[in-house]
Amino acid sequence: MFKNLSPGAIGYGKPFFEALAPARAAGFEGIDVDARQLLDPAFRDKVVEALERADMVLGGWGLPVPFFDEQAAYEEALERLLPVTAAAASIAYTRAATWIPSWSDERPYAENAAFLMKRVRPAAEILADNGCWLGLEFLGPKTSRAGHKYEFIHTMEQMLELCDAVGTGNVGLLLDAWHWYTSGGTVEQLETLRDEQVVYVHINDAPAGIPIEEQVDNVRRLPGETGVIDLVGFLRALEKIGYTGPVAPEPFSKELQALPEEERLTTAGAALLKVWQAAF
Repeated sequence: MFKNLSPGAIGYGKPFFEALAPARAAGFEGIDVDARQLLDPAFRDKVVEALERADMVLGGWGLPVPFFDEQAAYEEALERLLPVTAAAASIAYTRAATWIPSWSDERPYAENAAFLMKRVRPAAEILADNGCWLGLEFLGPKTSRAGHKYEFIHTMEQMLELCDAVGTGNVGLLLDAWHWYTSGGTVEQLETLRDEQVVYVHINDAPAGIPIEEQVDNVRRLPGETGVIDLVGFLRALEKIGYTGPVAPEPFSKELQALPEEERLTTAGAALLKVWQAAF
């Protein structure tokens, strides 16, 4: 696995080619780019050359398919997915991911799961045909489900059940330390995973002094900032199962966002490196 920069996750807005050198200097070994940009062959070639010069690799890309939108919007996005996937796969950029709401105001759990599987499977098949993987993120916080009519997937086990049910063999987890923690996950559970079941990883910490059931999704901390989440155990479990993919900080921190852009990058990189060194 490698330390990866997801620029949007820390509010870093520099264009891809301008971001490479500062990201490498901040300790990142990989970086994300919007796969839709890769439809331009010239841009794609420049990405490969720039990564080689910077001694970096690509992390993962956000799946541009809205699973819960109206049918027409979903079908249009699905049609656009094939060329995007082919372009990404042509430079071995094979990890796509998206998140799944942990609630529904329209469908009970079983009905919603069946609906989601029907939507996910065609996208997963397109990805599989091009040698790509799909990571699905479960949302752990109880506060996210509050006020909604029906609860939906909010644990690792539930999401793995859905991944298996899709049946394409290339669907696994976007595993977020925050959601793992707020769902009551354990290191022992992580150690039961296989590398191919984890497509992409987010890492972060939680505010201190707040019970798990009261944690709010968009109020987080930098990796290792509070020690509330056992990130050493988290990372060591990923190493134990042989995880080979990106690990990107996603702190959702107002304090981080208040810093100048370059300082956000170096601060996030330093935080990730600190927990990395503690784990290994």
